Parts: sequence; C-alpha cells; structure tokens
Amino acid sequence: MTPDKFERSLVARLKFKHLKLLVTVNEQRNIFKAAQLLNMAQPAATKTIRDLENALEIELFDRSSRGVTPTLYGDIVIKHAKLILSQVRHASEELASLQGGLVGRITVGTLLAASATLLPLAIARMKAERPNVSIHLVEGTNDILLGGLRMGDIDIVVGRLPRTPQEEGVTSEVFYYEPVVIAARKGHPLSKKKNLKIEDLMQQEWVLPPQETNLRREIDEAFHRAGQDTPASAVESVSILANRTLLMETDMISAMPFQVMRSYEQAGLMTQLPVKLDTPPGPIGVTLKTGRELSPAATYLLDQMRVVAEEIKKEHPDA
Repeated sequence: MTPDKFERSLVARLKFKHLKLLVTVNEQRNIFKAAQLLNMAQPAATKTIRDLENALEIELFDRSSRGVTPTLYGDIVIKHAKLILSQVRHASEELASLQGGLVGRITVGTLLAASATLLPLAIARMKAERPNVSIHLVEGTNDILLGGLRMGDIDIVVGRLPRTPQEEGVTSEVFYYEPVVIAARKGHPLSKKKNLKIEDLMQQEWVLPPQETNLRREIDEAFHRAGQDTPASAVESVSILANRTLLMETDMISAMPFQVMRSYEQAGLMTQLPVKLDTPPGPIGVTLKTGRELSPAATYLLDQMRVVAEEIKKEHPDA
C-alpha cells in the first residue's frame, strides 16, 4: 500500500475512540482488560481492531494465549496515536484554562538531582496558586524518561543534564550547576577522620546511580581521575527512599548531588564527608520535546521551577 492509500485509510477509518483503544490494548497487552477499562464489550473491541487491520491490510497485534503484543506496524500506529491524544489533551486543557482558572494534568519525569529540592518546591508553589492542576511524577533513568518525552507520555524531564551535545528531538535549558558530594549517615566513622582521601573510601560499601545515568558517568570519571576503579559491588539505585534507608541503616556511603545531601543534612539524617570528588559541577535543568508546545499548566510549572532555581543559586552560589 502506498503512503497516499495509508493516509486515506487512516483518515476514513480512525476515530479518537479507536486511537484510545489501540493505546489501551498496548498498555494492557490484553483486549478484554482494555475493553473493560474503556467500557466496551470485548467482541466490539476485537472487531474494531480487526476492521482497522483489514482496512490497512496489516497486522497491528500478534495474538497468543498470553495476550497480545503490537507488531512493528502496530508500534508505529500506537506511537502516533499517543501523540494525537496528547495534543487533544493539551487543547482541552487550554480551553478549560481560558474558561475559568488553570487546570490540567502534567506528567513530569524526574531524575535524582531534582527530586529533593527543585521539583518539590516548584510543585508546592504551583499547587498553592493552581490547586486544580494534577501532577504525575515518573522516576527513572534519563534514557527511559527521554523515551517517554519523545512519545508524548511525559511533558517535562527535570534533573541532571548530559554534558554531551544535545540528543535529536529534544532541547534543554540549564538552571544552575551543582557539584557531587560524598554523603554518609550522621555519626559515620569516616565523618571525623582528618585528611580523608578518595583512596580511603575504596574499601567501603557504596550506593551509586545506575551506569546509564549522567550522574554515574561523572562519578566514574572522577574515580578514574583519582586513579581508582569504580566500586565493583556497589548497590545501583535511583530510588531516594531505598537509598536513604541503606545509608541510614548501614555504614554504606554514596556520591550524590549536593541538594539531595543538603536536604538529608537539614533533617539531621546525614553528613557530607570531608573529601572532594574531582568533578566539575554538573548542569541541572529541564528537557523538553523539540517543537512541542507545552500546555498552560506545564508552562506554569516550568516558570515556577525557574523561580526556585534562582533561589537555589542565591542560597548556594558556591555550593
């Protein structure tokens, strides 16, 4: 089938309810469950998908006893279905905002560096001014979150930015630069040691970010500059709660963004060890999808993050 024929078939056959059905089936990997969520009868859902496949002359899903999975053709249609539904959602939010007060739903991908101070303070300010906005936070590594950003599942990704050239399809804005520090529980045996050096830490158990994160790459480079290998048996985690518990309940240590350590220090839970990693402060900011206009609610949250970032820079100019 030629591109023109595909276009005519899609325009003639696809409706918004079909797009929602395809996306939901992809999420559930099960037509019966998807139909239940959409208040449809399973036979009607199955027939809709079959009719689309027949009209397009392609298979959208592979069927098995364990459920359904999208084919390569299905992946393409679902990807664009998500983008179309995302634009419709943004249009409805703008209309509702014009009609009476800022409303909407924002999905924010958050990396470790933004989770302790920058993002929570920005959200608190927004909710105080715009309580009708719903905010969904997604934790993860940069590669996963950027994938969601490109697909339209995520509106903004906030955290530590890569130092390498910008990836295709996304643009970034730097708010400030933040160093990496070594942290341990309050009262840790190493906290009182004088003339502490990196090599003194190599026998310790570590909690570190996963290898695919920007932060981990910076940490590894700092170890190598100090003539040391990265701790081989480190626990790799992006979970703030799990990391905090590990550090509080053991003598494990961690390399973490300054603002994360500072939030623990202010709560009386941890302390910064008197040793420096040989790594320059890393850029903290947001990443957006190129060419995609943010909803009014997402734009307002982005403005609040800029305000909080300026306050962080004034409070800790030298970190």
